[in-house]
Amino acid sequence: MPGRLQNYTISIKEKPLAASAEQILKEYFGYGSFRPHQGRLIEAVLAGQDVLGVMPTGAGKSLVFQVPALACKGTTIVVSPLISLMKDQVDALRQSGVEAELLNSSLLPDQKKQVMGRVSEGRSKLLYVAPERLEDAGFLALCQSIDVPLVAVDEAHCVSQWGNDFRPSYSTIPAFIAKLAKRPVVCALTATATGDVREDIVRSLALREPLVSVAGFDRENLYLGVLRPEPAKKRQALLAQVKKHKGESGIIYCSTRAATEEVQAMLQEQGLAATIYHAGLQDVERKRNQDDFLYDRKPVMVATNAFGMGIDKSNISFVIHYNMPSDLESYYQEAGRAGRDGSPADCVLIYNSKDVQTVNYFAEKGHEERLAAGMDSGLSAALYSRDLGRIRKMTSYCKTSDCLRSFILRYFGESDTPYRCERCSSCEAESEVLDVTVEAQKIISCVLRLEQRDRAFGRVMVVDVLRGSAAQNILRLGLDSLSTYGIMKDVPKAFVHAVLDALLEAGLLAVSDGKYPVIGCTAAGRGFLKQAEPFCVKMATAKTQTEVEEPAAAGRSRSAGVTGGVALEGIDQDLFARLKALRLEIARAQELPAFVIFHDSTLAEMCVKRPKTTEEFLTVSGVGQKKTELYAKDFLDCINAGC
Repeated sequence: MPGRLQNYTISIKEKPLAASAEQILKEYFGYGSFRPHQGRLIEAVLAGQDVLGVMPTGAGKSLVFQVPALACKGTTIVVSPLISLMKDQVDALRQSGVEAELLNSSLLPDQKKQVMGRVSEGRSKLLYVAPERLEDAGFLALCQSIDVPLVAVDEAHCVSQWGNDFRPSYSTIPAFIAKLAKRPVVCALTATATGDVREDIVRSLALREPLVSVAGFDRENLYLGVLRPEPAKKRQALLAQVKKHKGESGIIYCSTRAATEEVQAMLQEQGLAATIYHAGLQDVERKRNQDDFLYDRKPVMVATNAFGMGIDKSNISFVIHYNMPSDLESYYQEAGRAGRDGSPADCVLIYNSKDVQTVNYFAEKGHEERLAAGMDSGLSAALYSRDLGRIRKMTSYCKTSDCLRSFILRYFGESDTPYRCERCSSCEAESEVLDVTVEAQKIISCVLRLEQRDRAFGRVMVVDVLRGSAAQNILRLGLDSLSTYGIMKDVPKAFVHAVLDALLEAGLLAVSDGKYPVIGCTAAGRGFLKQAEPFCVKMATAKTQTEVEEPAAAGRSRSAGVTGGVALEGIDQDLFARLKALRLEIARAQELPAFVIFHDSTLAEMCVKRPKTTEEFLTVSGVGQKKTELYAKDFLDCINAGC
């Protein structure tokens, strides 16, 4: 089997492999055991096998390559897409006593030279680089002159054109690996990847007989919510959410730069400290704003999706999408930045039908830009069709009355999902199951009648015909002569749309791709009319549909629930606050984000265990040898003073 790591497995196996890896885990990172998928992937890497790990945010993906990097000779190369992500991980590793470096455009020439010198001398176990760096001749020469046992590809979905965040620079990775003196093991990791994307990652990175491990996509600590307020009440709904989390750290995602600026101004008018991040800002301002958020100087970040990939901030207690994202992969990845430390967190999407127009516009623009750049028209059309399909699925998520958690898990290929999770706005909403068989038959019949006119029509036209609209275009086309014209004239428009959505989701109707999507009947829909089977849907009550002031999805505090296995409501809140204040003081003295020192979950466990000695301090999860040397005295003094 290929890979330099095989050269080192003999020395590692002089003692049991698991014991060696777990010893590293405890000594450097302060954890007593691996999670099941972590251990499986690490064992494969140490045995010289390529791996693809799909693990949800907060599941400890980084340890899959960090532990083998420390177990093996040489320097592990970590390909990472963002400067901020590299810095956070390198800072955290150094706090844990690991020799790690980064090499990116933020460094001055002298700093880059110093980093390359330390790597050349074998003084670094991990080197983080952007994918663009792999094409640099000097960097390649450096890597050819040293032992590279492992290449780790973080955010591996970026290599796939079928993923939600394709980056052409990732396509250079296989060529870089092929030019090394000996082929290293390749470890690819991502939080979100459907089956098709997983296959594309394996192919695009040229992984050799990889172990593919999917840890599951459920984040049990996240509360999933969708709000559908009237357009005039959208700002009010957002403010209600943010005020529920006043003083807590959170991200608000918007689809455009203008929306981020509007939302930030609104929050500041309400006396809420918020900063902003989008691609239109100058680099210096973006960096300052990001630091304000990471260092807890301003708890709320209002941003486009340009912000946050791989963000390691552990105490984010809410993520709000003010606009609908273009696909479920992006949504779940962005929402997953909440609750990384295991604390309960809210992920709320505020839906408006205009959002669909916005993402459709972006999809069409992307198609045009690909063609202008010279992409094959067939491939670009296939990607455009994929984008439209994802938008439809995202829209269905926003409209469904079914369990939101089950909806997402099914999308990512998990078939064994709960009918009710009791931790989403759909499950908590007041609802009722209605038999809408007759209404479904009427809608399908109308679609079939329209199809007989030898032209296709969109959903608005279908609903207008059913409700007997006297609009000029309906009369001009003679659609008022159809037998289905006006057969649902006494049914509210919103209800007709809801049943139509349910028929689309059930596959009895279908919607076409393109700029002007049209509704068509499927073979299953025709069969439904003949068989006259019952068709039922779950509908939210009118109260739930319009609720804004006290939305069901809002307001769980991080002081409630469980953090890293510790019940927060049972701990000494005064001591917890003092430990957080001490952590912040230490972090600011070192110009580091507070979570790099210790996660909230570690502080919570300190409150429960109340260690009195250095040995007892080492038993706290998240406390390794280096951090004990650095911080045990200060934290023990704080704890014992409280006692």
